[in-house]
Amino acid sequence: MHGKLLNGNRGIKLFSRHAAVPLLSLACFSLLLAACAQTSHLKQTDAPVSIPRNAKILLMTPDIQLFELTAGGMQEPKADWTAAAKQHVRSTLAKQLASRNDVIVPYEAPADRDAEHDHLQLVKLHETVGNTILVHKYVPALNLPTKRDKMDYSLGEGVRQLKARQAADCALFIFMRDSYASAGRVAVIAAAAVLGVAVSGGVQQGFASLVDLETGNIIWFNRLVRGYGDLRTPEPASEAVTQLLAGIPL
Repeated sequence: MHGKLLNGNRGIKLFSRHAAVPLLSLACFSLLLAACAQTSHLKQTDAPVSIPRNAKILLMTPDIQLFELTAGGMQEPKADWTAAAKQHVRSTLAKQLASRNDVIVPYEAPADRDAEHDHLQLVKLHETVGNTILVHKYVPALNLPTKRDKMDYSLGEGVRQLKARQAADCALFIFMRDSYASAGRVAVIAAAAVLGVAVSGGVQQGFASLVDLETGNIIWFNRLVRGYGDLRTPEPASEAVTQLLAGIPL
């Protein structure tokens, strides 16, 4: 697998560890050993849901964060990069989903703080469940015997509050993380390479879930893991979203 040298401090992207999501890092590391770019979607197997034509799809606010890797390998959150990435991803989602037959409704946070908190907890729950799927469905050695041939993960009936508020049939959750090597990290990578030692750069990783808002079941799931890409600029961000939505049953 070859890293990609980007201009300025965009750095070299190979793979990285994120302390906040150790399960995702483990899955990403295993997958990246096999190939530089990986996308593969899963569909619900137990009583699969048939999405009606012209269904109302609630587009949850994408959960996105971007980081810069320091010379020592620490990940520093970059608010300006994250803001740009969110704008590019939302714009691409709106354009791509608008071309489909379904009615796409952007999520609107409620004025009630308790309700908003509950909705944010659902976004965090999606991250947790998504990381679990990455580990136990995409890493063969960690497949659970009871779920080996099944895709029956759920966010629970708590998602019904979203259905009640915006009268949607399903919700699309997006989780994405991207990291870029700083100039100092690039120097460390180059120096280590001379000595024949591999030092990690950044990785682009994420997953998307289509959730039935009546049952909470994940109808469809896809993940993206690769050692290149840039969510900070429109065209590469658009391409990443296209890969993430590949195979979505809408």
